[in-house]
Amino acid sequence: MTLRRNLLLVPLIAATLAGCDMLGTKSDTAAAPAKTGKAQPTNDKIAVTEGDSIGTPMAERVAVLGLLNKRNGQTRDIDLKPGEAIRFGKVVVRLRACEKTAPWETYPDQGAFVQLLVNERPPGTTEAERWRQVFSGWLFKENPAANVVEHPIYDVWVKSCKMSFPGEEEALEEKSDDAAPAAKAPSKAPQTPAPAAPAANEGDAEETTEA
Repeated sequence: MTLRRNLLLVPLIAATLAGCDMLGTKSDTAAAPAKTGKAQPTNDKIAVTEGDSIGTPMAERVAVLGLLNKRNGQTRDIDLKPGEAIRFGKVVVRLRACEKTAPWETYPDQGAFVQLLVNERPPGTTEAERWRQVFSGWLFKENPAANVVEHPIYDVWVKSCKMSFPGEEEALEEKSDDAAPAAKAPSKAPQTPAPAAPAANEGDAEETTEA
């Protein structure tokens, strides 16, 4: 458990600081992509650990997220790389980082640092709709209660973080080769010749001709 927390702590701090930096220099409106339904890169700095990171580099990982619209019950699966954002109408999902525990960990889990922006009227006001960041933080697949998106219309959750660790791909290939059925070798036992078909009787031949 301690190692699991350490794996997620560094990108958490880096992404949090990057998120605070972004909000200090940009408005939420500027952070929302103009196009709908297409993942677009942002100007966010990719969260990286100091020194060599274990596994797939952060910029090459892919998080699979679920997005729910509670009003119409519509759900979407979203694939994003760290530093990308996607917009669907009045909601924007931004990914800052994603992480998963190594195969040798005792308690496997996967998480993503997500930011959710919604174009809506500020609660309790009659102001015009504007883009507001309503969530920014880590979400975990195996422990969703650790952090919850509290919004009356939209919900986001983590499905997976696609990344690999050193040696993991080779192990999968070896397992696949072992599972493949071996070609059946020909038997070396003496083979019994197949019985010859019985010869037709002359009487049978005559009956056949007369018929």
